[in-house]
Amino acid sequence: MRDTLTLHLHGAVAEVVIDRPEKMNAMTQDMTAALVDIKRKVEGDDDVRVMLLRGEGTRAFCAGSDLNSLNAYRDAWTFRDRVDYAAVIRDFKKPVVAALEGWVLGGGLEMMLGADIRVASRGARFGAPEVVRGWVGGGGASQMLPRLVGYGQAMKLLLSGDPIDAAEAHRIGLVEMLVEDGEARDAALRLCSRLAQHSPIATQAVKAAVRASLSMPLEQGIRYENELTSLCFACGHYATGVSAFSERKART
Repeated sequence: MRDTLTLHLHGAVAEVVIDRPEKMNAMTQDMTAALVDIKRKVEGDDDVRVMLLRGEGTRAFCAGSDLNSLNAYRDAWTFRDRVDYAAVIRDFKKPVVAALEGWVLGGGLEMMLGADIRVASRGARFGAPEVVRGWVGGGGASQMLPRLVGYGQAMKLLLSGDPIDAAEAHRIGLVEMLVEDGEARDAALRLCSRLAQHSPIATQAVKAAVRASLSMPLEQGIRYENELTSLCFACGHYATGVSAFSERKART
């Protein structure tokens, strides 16, 4: 039985694949540890500017935690102090684009919510079934969903446990791009390649500023944004963009 994650580099894009299709790419503790190692490599590689996250195969992006793996925790306190795979995705400093085919369930939904942009195939299905099993998701769904789709839509998903299709997910703003079945990975890779053309300082500053808006009051967030703008100027990357704009203007 495969129980792995794989990392592929495409120039400035790191493609991370949840590679356990026979189990709907369900996550285990070992896979979480592998994801932590991959995060360390990707964040430490200055040549990588964007990460693409997907599941192997078309049956599922990720069905969440392998329920059998939960028996590895000695007690609830040990579970409380676990490393959470959705949090690993959420804590990436570089932009993350998720390519979504098939089922996106439970912890898989929370991993998706930790990404910055979501590209889904029309056949994808999304759900948070934890309430049906008697618990609440522990990877951030109750916090991230209302921020993404609003209180009412979040409560509908979390309280019912019922899945929704990709068209509904796109309508309510749960995913940003909708493509034909089997095309999510290629569409996401094209998007990643485009994002990777920008200054890494700028893209990471944009992500830091927008993520800060989720927890900061408006005035504090605007001050933080200004500090990040000044950082970009101090690093000198803005000069390339100004020069390119001037060259285009001169040609018109």
